[in-house]
Amino acid sequence: MTAAVTLRLIIDDPVPGVRYSLQKDDLPFEPRTAGDGPIAFELPVTLHPDGRMTGPFVRREGTVRRFVYIRIGTSAGDHASPWSRRAKIDIHDIPRALLAPGALLEVHLPGRGKDGSPACATVRPVAPWRPV
Repeated sequence: MTAAVTLRLIIDDPVPGVRYSLQKDDLPFEPRTAGDGPIAFELPVTLHPDGRMTGPFVRREGTVRRFVYIRIGTSAGDHASPWSRRAKIDIHDIPRALLAPGALLEVHLPGRGKDGSPACATVRPVAPWRPV
Protein backbone atom coordinates (compact mmCIF):
# COMPACT_ATOMS: atom_id res chain seq x y z
CA MET A 1 0.00 0.00 0.00
CA THR A 2 1.37 3.44 -0.88
CA ALA A 3 0.94 6.59 1.19
CA ALA A 4 1.25 10.33 0.65
CA VAL A 5 3.96 12.39 2.35
CA THR A 6 4.50 16.15 1.94
CA LEU A 7 7.98 17.65 1.78
CA ARG A 8 8.59 21.32 2.60
CA LEU A 9 11.83 22.76 1.22
CA ILE A 10 12.81 26.10 2.80
CA ILE A 11 15.58 28.14 1.20
CA ASP A 12 16.80 30.22 4.12
CA ASP A 13 18.73 32.94 2.31
CA PRO A 14 17.79 33.10 -1.38
CA VAL A 15 19.24 35.79 -3.60
CA PRO A 16 16.62 38.59 -3.74
CA GLY A 17 15.19 39.20 -7.19
CA VAL A 18 16.03 35.71 -8.45
CA ARG A 19 13.24 33.42 -9.65
CA TYR A 20 12.99 29.93 -8.12
CA SER A 21 10.62 27.04 -8.86
CA LEU A 22 10.20 23.35 -8.30
CA GLN A 23 10.76 21.08 -11.27
CA LYS A 24 7.74 18.99 -12.17
CA ASP A 25 7.85 16.65 -15.16
CA ASP A 26 10.97 18.48 -16.43
CA LEU A 27 9.27 21.91 -16.40
CA PRO A 28 9.22 24.84 -13.94
CA PHE A 29 6.34 24.56 -11.48
CA GLU A 30 4.88 27.55 -9.62
CA PRO A 31 7.85 29.92 -10.07
CA ARG A 32 8.25 32.76 -7.62
CA THR A 33 10.74 35.55 -7.18
CA ALA A 34 12.72 35.71 -3.95
CA GLY A 35 12.45 38.73 -1.69
CA ASP A 36 14.42 39.51 1.45
CA GLY A 37 13.30 36.46 3.43
CA PRO A 38 13.15 32.69 3.10
CA ILE A 39 11.23 31.04 0.29
CA ALA A 40 9.44 27.70 0.71
CA PHE A 41 8.09 25.01 -1.59
CA GLU A 42 5.80 22.12 -0.66
CA LEU A 43 5.48 19.02 -2.77
CA PRO A 44 3.68 15.71 -2.44
CA VAL A 45 5.51 12.43 -2.81
CA THR A 46 4.24 8.87 -2.84
CA LEU A 47 5.83 6.63 -0.23
CA HIS A 48 6.07 2.94 -1.11
CA PRO A 49 6.23 0.11 1.45
CA ASP A 50 9.93 -0.44 0.66
CA GLY A 51 10.74 3.24 1.47
CA ARG A 52 11.03 4.45 -2.13
CA MET A 53 9.54 7.83 -2.95
CA THR A 54 8.01 8.61 -6.32
CA GLY A 55 5.87 11.28 -7.93
CA PRO A 56 5.99 13.99 -10.58
CA PHE A 57 8.63 15.98 -8.65
CA VAL A 58 10.90 13.05 -7.82
CA ARG A 59 13.91 12.20 -9.98
CA ARG A 60 16.21 9.24 -9.60
CA GLU A 61 19.74 8.06 -10.29
CA GLY A 62 20.29 4.33 -10.08
CA THR A 63 18.15 2.14 -7.87
CA VAL A 64 18.52 4.09 -4.60
CA ARG A 65 19.12 7.81 -5.11
CA ARG A 66 15.98 9.96 -5.18
CA PHE A 67 15.98 13.75 -5.32
CA VAL A 68 14.02 16.83 -6.34
CA TYR A 69 15.21 19.84 -8.29
CA ILE A 70 14.74 23.50 -7.51
CA ARG A 71 15.13 25.51 -10.71
CA ILE A 72 16.87 28.88 -10.54
CA GLY A 73 16.99 31.90 -12.86
CA THR A 74 16.45 31.07 -16.53
CA SER A 75 15.72 27.45 -15.56
CA ALA A 76 12.78 28.78 -13.52
CA GLY A 77 11.50 30.85 -16.45
CA ASP A 78 13.27 34.21 -15.93
CA HIS A 79 15.00 34.58 -19.27
CA ALA A 80 16.65 37.86 -18.23
CA SER A 81 18.45 36.22 -15.29
CA PRO A 82 22.24 35.93 -15.32
CA TRP A 83 21.87 32.45 -13.73
CA SER A 84 20.66 29.21 -15.22
CA ARG A 85 20.91 26.66 -12.43
CA ARG A 86 19.27 23.83 -10.58
CA ALA A 87 19.70 22.76 -6.99
CA LYS A 88 19.49 19.02 -6.38
CA ILE A 89 17.94 18.09 -3.02
CA ASP A 90 18.43 14.47 -1.96
CA ILE A 91 15.40 12.81 -0.40
CA HIS A 92 16.51 9.16 -0.39
CA ASP A 93 18.42 9.79 2.83
CA ILE A 94 15.43 11.04 4.85
CA PRO A 95 15.40 8.81 7.97
CA ARG A 96 12.84 6.00 7.61
CA ALA A 97 11.53 6.76 11.10
CA LEU A 98 10.20 10.10 9.75
CA LEU A 99 8.44 8.56 6.74
CA ALA A 100 4.92 7.99 8.00
CA PRO A 101 1.71 8.20 5.95
CA GLY A 102 0.43 11.77 5.93
CA ALA A 103 3.65 13.20 7.37
CA LEU A 104 4.80 16.76 6.65
CA LEU A 105 8.60 16.86 6.67
CA GLU A 106 10.62 20.05 6.53
CA VAL A 107 14.22 20.84 5.68
CA HIS A 108 16.18 24.11 5.62
CA LEU A 109 18.55 24.72 2.71
CA PRO A 110 21.26 27.31 2.10
CA GLY A 111 20.29 29.81 -0.56
CA ARG A 112 23.73 30.99 -1.57
CA GLY A 113 27.05 29.53 -2.52
CA LYS A 114 30.36 30.76 -1.10
CA ASP A 115 30.50 33.43 -3.80
CA GLY A 116 27.06 34.80 -2.87
CA SER A 117 25.33 33.54 -6.01
CA PRO A 118 22.39 31.09 -5.84
CA ALA A 119 23.35 27.70 -4.41
CA CYS A 120 23.28 24.96 -7.03
CA ALA A 121 24.35 21.39 -7.81
CA THR A 122 23.80 19.04 -4.86
CA VAL A 123 22.71 21.28 -2.00
CA ARG A 124 23.07 19.86 1.51
CA PRO A 125 20.57 20.82 4.24
CA VAL A 126 21.70 23.21 6.98
CA ALA A 127 19.80 21.05 9.51
CA PRO A 128 18.35 17.52 9.33
CA TRP A 129 14.86 16.78 8.05
CA ARG A 130 12.24 17.13 10.77
CA PRO A 131 8.53 16.44 11.11
CA VAL A 132 6.23 19.45 11.40
